[in-house]
Amino acid sequence: MTWGERLRALRIDLTPLRTSRDFRLLFVAGTVFYLGAMVTYVAIPFQVYTETGSNLAVGLVGLVELVPLVVFGLYGGALADHVDRRRLLVATGVAQAVATAVLAANAFGAFGPDPQLWLVFALAAVLASTSSMQRPSREALMPRTVRHDEIPAAQALTSLGMEIGVLVGPAVGGLLIAFVGLGWCFVVDVVGLGVATLMYLAMDPHPHREETTPPSLAGIATGFRYALGRRDLLGTYLVDVAAMLLAMPVVLFPALAETVFGRPELIGLLYSAETVGALVATALSGWTARVHHHGRAIVLAAAAYGVCIALAGLMPTFWLVAGFFALAGAADMVSGVFRGIVWSQTIPEGMRGRLAGIEMLSYSVGPLGGQVRAGVTADLWSVRGSITSGGVACVVGVGATALWLRDFWSYDARTDEHAVAERAVRAARGEE
Repeated sequence: MTWGERLRALRIDLTPLRTSRDFRLLFVAGTVFYLGAMVTYVAIPFQVYTETGSNLAVGLVGLVELVPLVVFGLYGGALADHVDRRRLLVATGVAQAVATAVLAANAFGAFGPDPQLWLVFALAAVLASTSSMQRPSREALMPRTVRHDEIPAAQALTSLGMEIGVLVGPAVGGLLIAFVGLGWCFVVDVVGLGVATLMYLAMDPHPHREETTPPSLAGIATGFRYALGRRDLLGTYLVDVAAMLLAMPVVLFPALAETVFGRPELIGLLYSAETVGALVATALSGWTARVHHHGRAIVLAAAAYGVCIALAGLMPTFWLVAGFFALAGAADMVSGVFRGIVWSQTIPEGMRGRLAGIEMLSYSVGPLGGQVRAGVTADLWSVRGSITSGGVACVVGVGATALWLRDFWSYDARTDEHAVAERAVRAARGEE
């Protein structure tokens, strides 16, 4: 194989974008949605930190979001296995746009000369509720829009679209904060939510193929039993929770930029650093289609994430810190792509919504709890100490998970019983 052929083999596979109109709509909607959401993601912590000067207060935003995320994520997953998923995407998109518009009004002084912090916390909880209800439907729809053999490529493209939004969003947020004011961050998000919602509305209906039941505690419990009964799925959840809960440093970025380096204008670059690495890793993800031991790939990538975070906390200059954050983002994205492939290729159609809700908890609860952990550690110790200790703890947590769940470590997509069964089902429907 020539070097040119090797490079072409690394490039991301664009086939799903060419073959599926609904996947194109889902891809564009997700990209725009994440772009606007990440502008708000920068604006809310910055607003809270500016008003309070407390890392703990910033971390408490995540704590306020935690309960709505858990409750509505699980309910939204069960709802996605019963109602029209496209309609649910549209309804939750409208709700998020309304809540974000109120955040904009608050920032522009509509409710007093200073922003009302209680309102920021309350609307953060509302946004967590609506977005957590939406995400299971979006993820459950993706495998329906492509052929089964296109799922790895579709998963990588979905990640690419997300990372484009996540990369551009914080940079835009930082520029808006610096030059025109924080309120415009929320305005941009409202526009993004409107565009994404119109894309969802343009998709074709994808009705459920089997008889469904209304969402209930019993149905949610069935989803949990299924997830906990599969050690391969349990491994994907626990590795991600360990990495995000123990090592995610995002809540410390305002203090890192302003206090450690004295360069508050660089905050957007800190938010974007991991995303740059993730974007590069996703663009060169063609090799992932040739890997079958997905469990090992997830573990090794998650451990590499922890190592890079730990090293970032030790670096003496801003650019070295940002460089190691970029490497951490690349490792996290590799882990995420393989987790998504396992989920999309092995979970039955009738369980996808509930399992997407549980999956969402694994990669949302961890970061939210991680915000509190990082903020408390930074206030009690130091910003750098919080970052480095978190990275080391991540490596230990991921390694312990791999040792405990040996079935997860040895997962092989070619022979795993659930992967084989789902391939057979989709082949019978002509979706191989």
